[in-house]
Amino acid sequence: MASTEKIDPEQGKEAPPSPKPISGPSSATCTTEATCFKADVALRVLLFASTVAAIVVLVTSKQTVRAPLPLSAKFNHSPAFIYFLVALSIAGLYSLVTTLGSISVILKPEHSSKFLLYYAIFDVLILGLVASATGTAGGVAYVGLKGNDHVRWQKVCSTFDKFCQHLAGSLAVSLFASVLLVLLIWLSVFSIHKKIPK
Repeated sequence: MASTEKIDPEQGKEAPPSPKPISGPSSATCTTEATCFKADVALRVLLFASTVAAIVVLVTSKQTVRAPLPLSAKFNHSPAFIYFLVALSIAGLYSLVTTLGSISVILKPEHSSKFLLYYAIFDVLILGLVASATGTAGGVAYVGLKGNDHVRWQKVCSTFDKFCQHLAGSLAVSLFASVLLVLLIWLSVFSIHKKIPK
């Protein structure tokens, strides 16, 4: 009986069998897409946690000092900090809703392209909102820390040290949330790019 194995003419040895084509959709593409959405869920959960942490640290930033007269500092004494709170609240709610959306895409992946496009658009909008609020609150906090001699704005962080520490912590966590949003945008754009036929 003749052997059905192929012999490589150059080496005189048996050639390895050629890989069999996989029928149906490519399993690598589905695995990569599912992996991307799992990473998306993880980043969105981190975004939710960071916005909630920043909000909690911000709203607990109260301090009363006993100078000749009792003075108090609260976050709601400044419109910049109120804007910061509202922006973080919107980002937290958005991250919660989009986390549920990403979980639904993992369960039913046929709508993934639409979700990726919407995520890319709305993540950029939320990033703009969070970054502008962080910059605004950071500018006011910097004036509170350093003062401004040109317009005779006094430093307040030397008096309200606990209040300023809370603000600094909230701003740091908000910057982390901004970085997470940048990563989410990159992930959405990368996933959309992978879907483009080559």
